[in-house]
Amino acid sequence: MSLNAPPGTAPSADALIAGFRKRARMSFLVPGVILAYLTWIFFAFDIPGIAARAKTDNAAVLLTDFWAHKTHVTRDNRSGALTISKDGENRGAYPPGLLPDWVTVTDGVTTIDLGSGNIVTYDSLGARYVVPDYGTIDIRPSDDGQSLILDAPEPLPSWINASDRLISVTTPAGRFNYSRSKVETFRYQAGWALFFFTADSPFFQKSPWELASLAFSGERVDPARSNLSYMASEFWTNKMWHHGEVAWALFETLLMAFIGTFLAALVALPLAFMAARNFNPLGPLRFVMRRVFDFIRGVDALIWTIVLARAFGPGPMTGALAILITDTGTFGKLYSEALENIDEKQVEGVRSTGATTLQRARFGVLPQVTPVLMSQVLYLFESNTRSATVIGAITGGGIGLLLTQAIITQKDWEDVAYYMILIVLMVMALDSLSGWIRRKLIKGA
Repeated sequence: MSLNAPPGTAPSADALIAGFRKRARMSFLVPGVILAYLTWIFFAFDIPGIAARAKTDNAAVLLTDFWAHKTHVTRDNRSGALTISKDGENRGAYPPGLLPDWVTVTDGVTTIDLGSGNIVTYDSLGARYVVPDYGTIDIRPSDDGQSLILDAPEPLPSWINASDRLISVTTPAGRFNYSRSKVETFRYQAGWALFFFTADSPFFQKSPWELASLAFSGERVDPARSNLSYMASEFWTNKMWHHGEVAWALFETLLMAFIGTFLAALVALPLAFMAARNFNPLGPLRFVMRRVFDFIRGVDALIWTIVLARAFGPGPMTGALAILITDTGTFGKLYSEALENIDEKQVEGVRSTGATTLQRARFGVLPQVTPVLMSQVLYLFESNTRSATVIGAITGGGIGLLLTQAIITQKDWEDVAYYMILIVLMVMALDSLSGWIRRKLIKGA
């Protein structure tokens, strides 16, 4: 007997026992299935191997590179030339004669203060690194110049790696490398180096108050233009961060998503009428149109991107075409379903006036579905903005290309963080804008 006894009738004892047994079996079966599935995932995805291969020190360095920069102080051991640069790049090099306030050069001796008592010294004999609570690490080349001689307190700690050709020291204050050809000291500092102005800019190393004074009341640095215009130009053409190029790449990404989404919306609208049951009485044609929509939206935009890139070559337009094709299938399905759910009474009212088929669609159908259709278009535009970032990495356009290039270098992680923040801000702005427009269209508030 079932537990669902007629109203007013109590279930029998056998039915109660059977129900309890069924619930008991389910209470053991469901956790068992979940546990088996999690166990399969644990081994199928090689979780133990991933844990064994994980390198937390590399992860810590990577995270540090996202929000900090390092200044390289390098001396060529052959020529004695000293160079200082941000992140070791020529475009971030300090001009001759300009030094950070923690680097001093006196009578050929370079002194680097890494803070907390960590002092590095370059001189004609070699280099020394004074580490608090440890001692002095002294390095000099051998008489024949073919190897390095290390003098440091024994036993050597794990943060000193020494060989005949390279000696490296890693401390919380910074890193130090000595080879036969050069000696380098790296100092990590919070923030993104040269984000506003490069070292060769006349506005470099000026405080916000000094910049504000120069911008609005100071003497012109360049007589041909105002200081504010000069600052804007220096920022826009920054050789380290390329703000102008990044802004154009963001615009390309938005344009890729905009063209693909809205052209797909226009192409799908007439096709949706052919797939709607209440507008197309021909069953075979409706079936064909729906299967066409299923096919083109069933193939992901990334696959269409690869196919189109092979056919037309790389470029933002290839990405826009990939979005157009995929979204035509998506819009076709959504539009046809919206058309099938309209209120036929409004259409009948327009028909009673003697309106033609096009007039019935224009005045009886479109006013009903336009808010819903526009809401769907705006939502997919917002979604495609994110997709265009990945598509741009394949087609060679937009912010996705810059992001991929920065990742490939394996050293420009601050650029990666910059691009990721811009992408998130762009998506947040579009989400707020499209949400506001959708509320206006659907609710009128």
